[in-house]
Amino acid sequence: MKTPLIMTVVAAALALSGCGSKKEAPTETSTVAASEAAAPAVPGAAPSAMLASSTIAANLSASSDHKSLAAAATQAGLVETLSGPGPFTVFAPTDAAFAQVPPVTRDGWMRPAQKDVLAGVLEYHVVPGKLTAADLAAKIAEGGGKAVLKTADGQDLTATKSGDAIVLTSSSGNKAAVTQADVAQSNGVVHIVDAVLVPKM
Repeated sequence: MKTPLIMTVVAAALALSGCGSKKEAPTETSTVAASEAAAPAVPGAAPSAMLASSTIAANLSASSDHKSLAAAATQAGLVETLSGPGPFTVFAPTDAAFAQVPPVTRDGWMRPAQKDVLAGVLEYHVVPGKLTAADLAAKIAEGGGKAVLKTADGQDLTATKSGDAIVLTSSSGNKAAVTQADVAQSNGVVHIVDAVLVPKM
């Protein structure tokens, strides 16, 4: 009697794992919906291997959740900048966020000929100066519900609130939510976001 029960449990486990694998390629629509319904940011809780005594570049390189961002920063020649004194505010997309970008676009950004384009995309996630979640919330309140931030590439990035979560809207219209706020760095602060923000090209 035990053998059929074990087989049933194994079959159920395989079925569940099969269902999970179908979620690996979310559409752009689900990305926006996820951003708008994001859980409130957790201030201060550092993601894997990020130390307040290290620079943004060093922490991104050490983080198991930001391998794509670290590789892109190296390819774009931004490691030296993010190792500098700053201070900088960086909205850091996770590897899962990069996985939402269509492969043809993502691979294109990493080509040597597209170095300037990639640098522009990454600089769009950097705001000169140090802005904590409280600073961003204050700017949003002062702006009557939105704050327009000037990024390192010179374009505007709009911050709003959805419940307790801070939501960023790019100049091209896509959204990213801050899922983890106020990760301290020696040369600024990192806020983890759930999507790659795309500037106007």
